[in-house]
Amino acid sequence: MPWVRVVNLARALEEIAEAGFWRVGLTGRADQTFAQAIGEQRIAIVLGAEGEGMRQNTEAHCDELAKLPISSKVESLNVSNAAAIALYAVAAR
Repeated sequence: MPWVRVVNLARALEEIAEAGFWRVGLTGRADQTFAQAIGEQRIAIVLGAEGEGMRQNTEAHCDELAKLPISSKVESLNVSNAAAIALYAVAAR
C-alpha cells in the first residue's frame, strides 16, 4: 500500500480531490454508512486520531462523512481496525 507524509493535511486533501478521488471521512457521528458513501469512484479514506477522531478542518475537506455499521454495544473501533474494514469494503465492492 503506497503512503506519503504531508505537512498540511487540508492542502493534501485538496490535491487528492484534484487528482479525482472522492474523500470519505470515517466518523461515528455520520448519518450514512461507509457502503452508502463509497459508490464506484476512486476513494481516499480519511481517518482521525485514536480517541479524539478527525479535526473539524479535516472533516470540512471530506466530500462525505460515513460510519461503519457496528453494534450499539460497541462505542467505537480503534483506527487500525476501522482502516482494515474500510479498505476491505472498497476492495470488495
